[in-house]
Amino acid sequence: MEIQKKKTTVVVGMSGGVDSSVAAALLVEQGYNVIGITIKTFNYDDVGGSPDNAKSCCSLDGINDARMVAAKLGFPHYVLDFSEVFGKLVIDDFVDEYLHGRTPNPCVICNRKIKWEEMIRKGVKLGADFIATGHYARVRKDEATNRYVISRGKDVHKDQSYALWGLTQESLSRTLFPLAELTKAETRALADRFGLKTAAKGESYEICFITDDNYERFLKFKLPKLEESVNGGDIVMDGKVIGTHRGFPFYTVGQRKGIGVALPEPVYVTGINYQDNVITVGHEKELLKRAFVARKLNLIKYDDLKEGKRLTVKIRYKDSGDTASVTQLDGDGTGEGHVKVEFEEPKRAITPGQSAVFYEGDDVVGGAIIDSFV
Repeated sequence: MEIQKKKTTVVVGMSGGVDSSVAAALLVEQGYNVIGITIKTFNYDDVGGSPDNAKSCCSLDGINDARMVAAKLGFPHYVLDFSEVFGKLVIDDFVDEYLHGRTPNPCVICNRKIKWEEMIRKGVKLGADFIATGHYARVRKDEATNRYVISRGKDVHKDQSYALWGLTQESLSRTLFPLAELTKAETRALADRFGLKTAAKGESYEICFITDDNYERFLKFKLPKLEESVNGGDIVMDGKVIGTHRGFPFYTVGQRKGIGVALPEPVYVTGINYQDNVITVGHEKELLKRAFVARKLNLIKYDDLKEGKRLTVKIRYKDSGDTASVTQLDGDGTGEGHVKVEFEEPKRAITPGQSAVFYEGDDVVGGAIIDSFV
């Protein structure tokens, strides 16, 4: 993407981590007019406190680290409170998905609605032309189709394109990824060269508003009467009741440990019926599925997939991906509509609520949220 850097203003989303710090430093070095923004996405009292405050991207430590980097590099830094909209669009959706027997990926919604759309709105008010983040991914404009395309970053071990499938064309047209051509090791080396406080800062992998990674605790806090209303439901195997469970929201497809039944052979959660509060378990082979329908389809590389394409499909972040036929069923591919995915070989533990992301080579064609099996 060719950009006239002089007098071009870029808002950089700064978490206080090494990646966003180096992204900001590179843009300053390249001559951009940089403004740093750290977003406050939740209040600790609203999510049951902070069992591990220091690990959260929204902690006071994170905010202070971002502020110190901005001061060192000489650009303004602002902290913006997005907690109200984050609560409505991300946290409420997270809870609702679990109440419907699904296992959500809130980072996808946060990226589209908060880290991009909300930050772009704020950036425009500050006179910014672009936003930038510390994601390891690439973005380019395909002149043949006039569409913006996300691709995998150089560092295959850190590539974050999977979580960006929900971004709109408008958002992508205003996006810069300064770390696109860097590995994590190269980023840390640059942080040392720039003399940044965050150079040796560790990674943060958990969902930001559940810093202890305990989803069950979080759901019980948000819904104090949940446990008593769902505890004691049936665990079913081969059509027979073999035990009772703690409540369907506390399980996920593919789970083996902590199910609550003792059998001679390992069993896994193979299905969740939220309407009847029933957990189905079975042997590992029963986790194998070939086809599913996904909802909230968002297309990036092409404007439709109605004729279908053979693509590589990932069904979770660490999935290496497998070949599948991907066919758009309805909708315009801008966040609504459905898509059918059919793998050439059965796939293990396809989980409703998770993201299915479609790749053509390194390019993200689009993505959707896994809904039901066919």
